Amino acid sequence: MALQKILLAVGPNDKDRIDELAETVTDIAGPTGAEVVIAHVFTDDEYENVVDRLEFESAAEADPDEVADRHTTVRELEKRLNDAGIELSVRGAVGNHGQQIVDLAEEVSADLVVVGGRKRSPTGKAVFGSTAQEVMLNAPCPVTFVRGE
Repeated sequence: MALQKILLAVGPNDKDRIDELAETVTDIAGPTGAEVVIAHVFTDDEYENVVDRLEFESAAEADPDEVADRHTTVRELEKRLNDAGIELSVRGAVGNHGQQIVDLAEEVSADLVVVGGRKRSPTGKAVFGSTAQEVMLNAPCPVTFVRGE
């Protein structure tokens, strides 16, 4: 199976994992020439807060793709992937993180989804976070889990 499209899912807690996410995606997309879709999913409350901070007129008038594109984490990932010569686009969505990531993976016909998660204690290592677990169980393609330090 050739990798043509990678969905890199980021959320509010991924600012601490930018290095690991960028490195992983660059290592995969670079040699394959795959396009990367950076997807930022917001809950309703997160979306309203970000829309207010970015000074949009209202949440109803804001476009989730544009809001995602103006998010700091997305901009840093865009810079790093652009510097590596990787073709990319940005998508935004509002709703349940796990379900929206799965929906976006289907919508963009992703060949691989990359999600991040936090380092866990020895007893918690057997269980991924709820978002990552939901994506792994329901994604239409393979999923790569990137653990932050």
